[in-house]
Amino acid sequence: MEQEIECSGFFSAQAEETISCLDKFQASGWLQFFSGNMLEAFYNFGYALTHPMQWLDWLSWANTPEDKTALMQFIYYGGSVEFFFVVFTLFLLITGIGLYRNTFMWGCVRVLEGFANTVGRFFAWAGLLMVLQQIIIIFMQRIFTRAELSFGFGMPVSFDISWWAEELKFYNALVVCLCCTYTFVQGGHVRVDLVYSAVKFRTKRVIDMLGSILFMMPAAVLVWMYGWYFLWRNMINPPVSASDTLERFIAKSRGVRWNIETIGFSPNGFNAYFLFKVLLCTFAAMVFLQAIAFFYRSYLEWKEGPESEGKYLDKDKLGDAEAELVAEIH
Repeated sequence: MEQEIECSGFFSAQAEETISCLDKFQASGWLQFFSGNMLEAFYNFGYALTHPMQWLDWLSWANTPEDKTALMQFIYYGGSVEFFFVVFTLFLLITGIGLYRNTFMWGCVRVLEGFANTVGRFFAWAGLLMVLQQIIIIFMQRIFTRAELSFGFGMPVSFDISWWAEELKFYNALVVCLCCTYTFVQGGHVRVDLVYSAVKFRTKRVIDMLGSILFMMPAAVLVWMYGWYFLWRNMINPPVSASDTLERFIAKSRGVRWNIETIGFSPNGFNAYFLFKVLLCTFAAMVFLQAIAFFYRSYLEWKEGPESEGKYLDKDKLGDAEAELVAEIH
């Protein structure tokens, strides 16, 4: 019996040692994977800049084999591990420079927030356009009883009333996707501050940094990875998949052809639903950039103290004290 217990203890120790070795092997494997891809990112970035026609030749579409190959390479690398590590490595390099020179990091914040504000302020007018178009549709249907509606001068765009009515969803998507980061910069998103409001200034900045790194960036990456192939599966044939290798993409390029989604929910309804897929990818890219800006701003405000809160922040002036107070609370 004692011998069995000793044997049992021996095998248990051996099993623990084996598990420990496997854990070390997996850890070293992940480390090698990350370090190898980050080193390769420099080469991939340099090669992409010096050989642009290998992935952008399809923009001057002539239906040639070179155009098809360039298109499939563009699609593959747009959602690839290589592209992720190029972006990740650039983020680390820019962050490293910013940690050494805080003025450079403030410059990045101003550029990224300025981009979000500019895009958001422009496409916010889609909300007004949506309201005006809805009013016109009601008048044309109820008063003039017209089946079609034309907009424009010289060569007007003419579609069925139901087409224009369904297009209103596109205006709403423009506001949601392209004004999201603008609203974030302006502090317009509603937040639950059960813990956040009760902690000190620098603790808030730490929470903001962790939130941008652990939640905003990963969420944006996931949306991009799913949205990228979701977009292209509705743009070309044969369909592409995230599990396909580059060799598989190149093989499919021989028979690739444009097959842009033009199916509406009704016979005469809005038929450009592929634009919603484009907006999904644009939304993910803008959220990722805003996460970088928010991380940089949070770090700089944490380092410089309460006097730097809102530094260089370009907030809208509402011209109403009560409205500005409500916006500040939210």
